[in-house]
Amino acid sequence: MPERWQSLWLLLLLAAAAAGGQGETAAPTGSDGRPGLNLGALIGGESGAGADGQAGYAVADIPRVFDFPADHGPHPAFRSEWWYLVSHLEAADGRDYGVQFTLFRQALAPLVGPDTAASRWRTRQVWMAHVAVSGPDGVHRADERFSRDALGLAGVRAEPFAAWLEDWRLESVHPGQMFPLRLIAGVDDAVNSFEVELEFDGARGPILQGDQGLSRKSEGAGNASYYYSYTRMDARGRIRLDGDEVAVEGLGWMDREWSTSVLDPGQVGWDWFALHLDDGRDLMVFQIRREDGSIDGASGGVVVAEDGASQTLTGADFDLEPLGSWRDETGAAWPVSWRLAVPSLGIRGRVEARHPDQLNRLALRYWEGRVCLDGPVPGCGYLEMTGYTAEASKM
Repeated sequence: MPERWQSLWLLLLLAAAAAGGQGETAAPTGSDGRPGLNLGALIGGESGAGADGQAGYAVADIPRVFDFPADHGPHPAFRSEWWYLVSHLEAADGRDYGVQFTLFRQALAPLVGPDTAASRWRTRQVWMAHVAVSGPDGVHRADERFSRDALGLAGVRAEPFAAWLEDWRLESVHPGQMFPLRLIAGVDDAVNSFEVELEFDGARGPILQGDQGLSRKSEGAGNASYYYSYTRMDARGRIRLDGDEVAVEGLGWMDREWSTSVLDPGQVGWDWFALHLDDGRDLMVFQIRREDGSIDGASGGVVVAEDGASQTLTGADFDLEPLGSWRDETGAAWPVSWRLAVPSLGIRGRVEARHPDQLNRLALRYWEGRVCLDGPVPGCGYLEMTGYTAEASKM
């Protein structure tokens, strides 16, 4: 998936650093519904390993040999990293739900040697976690936490795998094997009330994205990420949403990326689709949008067969056309209906949001929610959109 939230951290790190003994702090803006930060405005000028703030970090510039389980863990030589999981689920009565969990790591400074500071609070890393739950009747809840990388408040361990921020955890059930994974997260306050406990197994992957796992996002040198996915996992468990608890089951998708710099000036956002098709294939396509309204040539994707064989897609292999939008309270128009066609794969149809308002009103404002594809090969999954603003919607 395209690299997430680079310059956002210039603001968020101030909040994390001020968190004090609790390790957590309120976001600069967020779940109170006030407008969040704009990704395009924050990322636009940062590109390439030589840009200010990039020197001293490792960069994703050539294909590498992936090493598992080590690569499930952190890569502190790189500036940014994330562990991302979504699932579309159904209760026995047919009601549908969605769950998103994302844990982000961001370096405060390049890793140039061991940290010999005496204070256990001193750290080179900070963390942000997002959890969102969607349910029937257009219900959508999202929350976030921030923490420093100290005293075990947040982190990732490769083996046995665990990714956590305080009591939000994604971890292996059994030592010595990645799957099954268990996700436990929840919040109960004046704004949000939800809890999820899900288990994921039967994973398809890891699937290396792009060029043997090197996913280029622009023409700039080093503007890429190392990226792999588990494109299909069986999911089951329980969700409590606004006091109603249900047993659910369905399918999940997990992404892993790490990088230092990705986007060029002029790239303002992206649209990313991850779909589980009813014929057993998994499809991911993304397009990166530019300020002038054009689509960047770095757009691409992958299709994964039932046997796990994958085929890389370029932007020329598929067509995406927005058909209808939903406007949020700021006036930004988010396309929630799309025409999707991948002619060589026999895939075409309309992708529709299950509910139009699946906007995460967090420190970073972005749309992340359940969608379904109609047509000869239907399916369901998730759509992520960034960079849509009220100003751009007036153009």
